Amino acid sequence: MPDQSFDLVVIGSGPGGYVAAIRAAQLGLSTAVVEKDTVGGRCLNVACIPAKAVLRSADVLSEIEEAAEFGITVGAPTVDFDQVNERRKSVISTLTGGVAGLLKKNGVEYIEGFGKLTADGNVEVDGYGTLTVGKGVLLATGSVKRAIPGISYGERVIGTEEAWALPAIPETLAVVGAGASGSEIASAYARLGSKVTLLEGLDRVVPSEDADISRVVARGFKKQGIDVLTKTFAENVREEGGKVVYSAGGEERSADYLVIATGRGPDVEGLGLDVAGIELDGHLIKVDGHLRTSRKGVWAIGDLVPGPALAHKSMEEGIIAVEDVAGHEAKPLDYPFIPRATFCTPNVASFGYTEAQAKELGYEVKVGKVPYGAVGAPLVYGDRAGTVKIVVDARYGEILGGHVVGAKATELIQELVNARELEGGAPEVARFVHGHPTFSEAIVEAARAADGWLIHG
Repeated sequence: MPDQSFDLVVIGSGPGGYVAAIRAAQLGLSTAVVEKDTVGGRCLNVACIPAKAVLRSADVLSEIEEAAEFGITVGAPTVDFDQVNERRKSVISTLTGGVAGLLKKNGVEYIEGFGKLTADGNVEVDGYGTLTVGKGVLLATGSVKRAIPGISYGERVIGTEEAWALPAIPETLAVVGAGASGSEIASAYARLGSKVTLLEGLDRVVPSEDADISRVVARGFKKQGIDVLTKTFAENVREEGGKVVYSAGGEERSADYLVIATGRGPDVEGLGLDVAGIELDGHLIKVDGHLRTSRKGVWAIGDLVPGPALAHKSMEEGIIAVEDVAGHEAKPLDYPFIPRATFCTPNVASFGYTEAQAKELGYEVKVGKVPYGAVGAPLVYGDRAGTVKIVVDARYGEILGGHVVGAKATELIQELVNARELEGGAPEVARFVHGHPTFSEAIVEAARAADGWLIHG
């Protein structure tokens, strides 16, 4: 049996876990990763990555269907969903293989098995033995699907993970929850050919986003044929005759599948939190700014702790945690200003506060808002249905929030994130020289609008 003593043991090999392990190894810590399922965790295997692979197939189909506008004539496209699934599996295999290679390259010991904390702060792995921990344990086990009260999972009532791995394109699909995950599923399958109903209990789609952004998304969903029902819940859900039957808006409906996309819960069952004496913050693990739990020598990151449930948030937390384990000074994350990305069509990306939130916090705000059509590139590329909105502190020009909806939004938002991180405000962004014609010119125009001198508008 290999050496069972390590400076650091990471439980979970998702984005946060494997990045933390590699960073720990770079810092000279002998490190092991314990994984109960497959290297790469749920994000790479059943969530983030497969979702984007299927969405990309939908994007390509949309581009082909719109080719005639660009003078390109092609036959009516058909979707080979078996091939879509094969490509999804290939993408997953390539990336998980890459992660396994990185762990090996950096000398990280990979251990298959279910890991849990012991009372003395070590890690017991089923079927392997006990790992003696020298400096710390990092909990990075991610999240699991969470049921809605009154609705049970079954063959036809499924979670988001199962939605991205369906064997065929469903003729009809109901999606409960119009947040990021639900919007991505609805947009993907509607464009691939499903008749999609999207149910949201609040008054608009992507309800955590700025209201102006939500309106653009709603128009895009209508164009895709998605039946959006806001202020509506799925009730009386039952599987019947190979379908899901449910009530919504006072009407009984049916679908081939009903997807629960209303949020997930931390994967802590059997992790030994009670045995190790680790305090909770509600249903999440209580941590400080350096991700230390209440138990000395144990850190926790990602979907286990408060903050947005985002893979890139987990990665950064993993780096902060292991740098703390190694005795290095690490800057805690500023959670409201972590970028958020939703890969439906149109793309949505944001960080910081919405206009309404900034006002509620007492800021006097200025807003710079421009449509994509204000600059040339979106017209050239046939993607004018978009908006950039920047929320700025009126006194100092500080960027309080950035919001982009439309093509390439998930890439464009990073410029505003970086500008704020480097202590630049709207006046500075307004002076950045941008290539022409590019989508990014909409960013500089929005900054100019916030600064009071919009050129193209």
